[in-house]
Amino acid sequence: MSIQSLETTVAALIAPGRGILAADESTGTIEKRFKSVSVPCTAETRRQYREMLFATPGLNESISGVILFEETLQQRSSADVPFPQMLAERGIVPGIKVDKGTVALAGFTGEKATQGLDGLAERLVAYQKLGARFAKWRAVLTIGAGVPTAQGIAVNAATLAHYAAICQEQGLVPIVEPEVLMDGDHNIETCALVSEQVLHEVFHALHRQRVALELMLLKPNMVVPGTSCKEQATPGQVAAATLACLRRAVPAAVPGINFLSGGQSEQMATANLNAMNVSSVKQPWVLSFSYGRALQAPSLKAWRGAAENNAMAQQALAKRARLNAAAREGRYTAAMEQG
Repeated sequence: MSIQSLETTVAALIAPGRGILAADESTGTIEKRFKSVSVPCTAETRRQYREMLFATPGLNESISGVILFEETLQQRSSADVPFPQMLAERGIVPGIKVDKGTVALAGFTGEKATQGLDGLAERLVAYQKLGARFAKWRAVLTIGAGVPTAQGIAVNAATLAHYAAICQEQGLVPIVEPEVLMDGDHNIETCALVSEQVLHEVFHALHRQRVALELMLLKPNMVVPGTSCKEQATPGQVAAATLACLRRAVPAAVPGINFLSGGQSEQMATANLNAMNVSSVKQPWVLSFSYGRALQAPSLKAWRGAAENNAMAQQALAKRARLNAAAREGRYTAAMEQG
């Protein structure tokens, strides 16, 4: 695939007023979510759920791309149309989660490394044939006593960079996701310090690996206090801390930053994104979203495994997608939640 093809994919993913839907939950993760609404987790119920999401009327007005799990990439709609084709026909770019999850980092208690580099190039060839045009790889970093360490950060950064280089060589746009988790009682200042350290190391690694920054997207956490911190932050405080961190660590060559929601409530993820896009300081990157649970949660609650609930569940997804699309443009207000 040519550089022009990669540029076309990037441009489609960062199109104005749109963001990315993360529907790449592993089987274990989606099983937990199905359990919360008493839905059995089988290949067929997962297929039905994701078809309901992807068939949402007007979804392409707010969603530019969808990250799929490997199983979903190979599944078909009830009309026997492969999901990647179904999305592409609606003007939505299909993507694929390619990492194989995390394992304990040897020698470093409490830290994790992401696996999946072995055979990645060959897998990407197969994913491309199935319709994928971009990929995603997640690294996980925890804030706690003595963690993350410099080595823990370096290992994850190097792996992210290696993955990104392989993607570009194989013709897929890489989404680089270094997630500093919200778990813990740390304050927003600590999250800012760690997030900046992580991003600095990630971009040093990307440079060393000769990754073209113009042909990738970044999917970072927002700078927020830990979920157990007594002092939570307003959207304005989150925006100020996050933008300061990004300006210090992310080169202007990166075309787009699509934030993960990372456990924030649906409303908070939207309000925080909006606060960044109403900032008086113009940013060099597109600031958008790549949310999973923060887009899907209301839809899953409405669906509950029943086909007769599809329309109501789709309305819930469409609403959250519209609200986040508005936040992507700095036009979201809390009053829109009542619409």
